[in-house]
Amino acid sequence: MKLAVIGGGGVRSMFLAKSIAGKAAALGISELVFMDNNAEKLNIYGKMAQIVAGRLAPSLRFVLTTDAEEAVRDADYVITTIRVGEDAMRVKDERIALNMGVLGQETTGAAGLSFAMRSVGALAGYCELVKRCGKPGCKIFNFTNPAGVVSQTLRDMGYDFTYGICDAPSGMLHTFEKLYGAPEGSAKGEVYGLNHLSYFKSVTMNGREVLHELIENDRAYTETDLRYFEKSLLRERNAILNEYLYYFYYREKAVANILNAPQTRGEQIAAINEKMTAELKAIDVEKDFDRALAIFEHWYGERENNYMAAESGVKRQTKWRFDMYEKDDGGYAGVALKFMEIAKGGKPDSMILCVPNGGAIEGLRDDDVVEITCDIVDGEAFPHRFGAVDEQNLELIRRVKIYERLASEAIRTRSRTKAVEALTLHPLVASYSLATALTDAYLEHNRAYIGEWN
Repeated sequence: MKLAVIGGGGVRSMFLAKSIAGKAAALGISELVFMDNNAEKLNIYGKMAQIVAGRLAPSLRFVLTTDAEEAVRDADYVITTIRVGEDAMRVKDERIALNMGVLGQETTGAAGLSFAMRSVGALAGYCELVKRCGKPGCKIFNFTNPAGVVSQTLRDMGYDFTYGICDAPSGMLHTFEKLYGAPEGSAKGEVYGLNHLSYFKSVTMNGREVLHELIENDRAYTETDLRYFEKSLLRERNAILNEYLYYFYYREKAVANILNAPQTRGEQIAAINEKMTAELKAIDVEKDFDRALAIFEHWYGERENNYMAAESGVKRQTKWRFDMYEKDDGGYAGVALKFMEIAKGGKPDSMILCVPNGGAIEGLRDDDVVEITCDIVDGEAFPHRFGAVDEQNLELIRRVKIYERLASEAIRTRSRTKAVEALTLHPLVASYSLATALTDAYLEHNRAYIGEWN
């Protein structure tokens, strides 16, 4: 089996390599290709990933390339994790919104539309390449943000072999396993909603329902990502919330915290990545891998402990390290690998994916891409049927889904009008005048990437 990663020069490449190499033998992955159009980053982070994979799976053929066609040729699966415009464009995406008093977070906030404007064209190009050069039936797992808008748009464009993946729901379940001292795989969740806007209707631990236990567990609010919420909110919603729902339920706090912070999340990551890359560039990562790893651990630890800190005022305190031999949850690679594992094993199992609704949630269209627990049967995803869900939860889901539909139409038809309509309905914008100003600013900001819109 051949697996290709488009965006293999990213900072998180070692995590991908570790997860994939650890499962390569069991899944029959014989060739792994990391492709990136940034040769410098590929030679640093891709090379470090190659070293990790080589130590974990010496027989795995690992290729680094800047040639996308070489990467996807005869591939069975492809993971896309790209950042068009890199960190500098993300910083501007978020600042444009914040300067208007609007949340700029790149997935749930207004900046997500700007990021999607740049991302979809590039991803569509890779989809076409996979159609032409990949193996028949090749599937693409897209981790490129904002996964909700991007997944909806790619499906609307006819790329029905694409699946949006996110490690937030599975990551939440893993924190619950640690809370209970339970082995990996013990926690299961029944999830419905959208990417970064989903609700756990049920959480079981070794088959025992624990959702209400978790909601009432004080430790969960310090040791898991329930730390962003108040117990009263979860009681009212009768659900456990995806951590990104913090931006919706605590909107004014998030905006105020970001505006009062010395840096936005994007600015923070850009600064960390710049310093880390400069230090790694100054050494030979292949000859001095231990030193390279120490540099990486220092800077990536800074990044992890400041996750959502500016927005929420809550900072993680865990000392971070990368242990290539330690078992972990696999992150977003783990989501893609879970699909491959179920498909290869031939025994149906469930997982959380972004797929078309197909009647699973009442009140949404069949072709609305949702984030939902699915059964994987014969290599295809079938969403669990949730029927009528809590009306307040559904109202927020529907509002954001209409935004995603309109954003998809705007990108596909290059329509300024549809972009304005999309942002006007976005709950974190909710203003025609702001939507108009944001759209014009983002069209100007992205002109070099997307050209003129009508």
